[in-house]
Amino acid sequence: MKKLFAQIYIWLLLALLYAPLVFIAIFSFTESRVLGNWTGFSTKLYGNLFTGGMNGGGALLSAVENTLIIALIAAAVSTLLGTIAAIGIYNLRGRKKQTMQFLNNIPMINPDIITGVSLFLLFVFLGFSQGYVTVVLAHITFCTPYVVLNVMPKLSQMNPNIYEAALDLGATPSQALWKVLVPELRPGMISGFILAFTMSLDDFAVTFFTRGTIGLDTLSTYIYTDARKGGLTPELRPLMTLIFLIVLILLIVINIRAEKASKKA
Repeated sequence: MKKLFAQIYIWLLLALLYAPLVFIAIFSFTESRVLGNWTGFSTKLYGNLFTGGMNGGGALLSAVENTLIIALIAAAVSTLLGTIAAIGIYNLRGRKKQTMQFLNNIPMINPDIITGVSLFLLFVFLGFSQGYVTVVLAHITFCTPYVVLNVMPKLSQMNPNIYEAALDLGATPSQALWKVLVPELRPGMISGFILAFTMSLDDFAVTFFTRGTIGLDTLSTYIYTDARKGGLTPELRPLMTLIFLIVLILLIVINIRAEKASKKA
């Protein structure tokens, strides 16, 4: 009975998680503006999404483009900064190391709205004109601690003598960094990049407070503005479906590759 209840609980939980996604995917193949109203099978919403033929022109596509560009820039820069920071923190000793790790964890625990308001006040104090640059800087700021958190375990697993051996064999510190440390830390850096990209892609509060009034929209702020107008753009349904399918395919590929690698090992 315990196994039966455990299986029922797991399947019920999965149903609650995935039912909304399946619901959106099904109703992405109908032209109705109201979610839940089936008016016949149609791929018109997908056509509108790719051709920009929806109401409001290419505003949605522009928001998606802004979201991807900001997320890629923020993830790339935060991966670089986070890796360097992780190496620095790892080489500290005693109370200094504990303090830096504690300070690195605060932004991740801190609510997004507080981070957004704090960065907004900072940019106003510094006289920065809010827009693309402030959004990118804000995303780099809150993404970097996640990269540090992903790289630190790889540093702990690595043999610390490898770096020193490279220096003894005549390598410069920069050569030892790129040819010895980076290959060892690459899995953590990739994980940090993916997590930073995901966090940036999903963010709303920080973007909302740092984008200013120039009309810059990411996907999250576009959906918020669209919902306040009295309803969501129907083309969001095929967009959400495509994003889910892309993530699902990536996860399947990553799991297959990991399984093959474990079998070879």
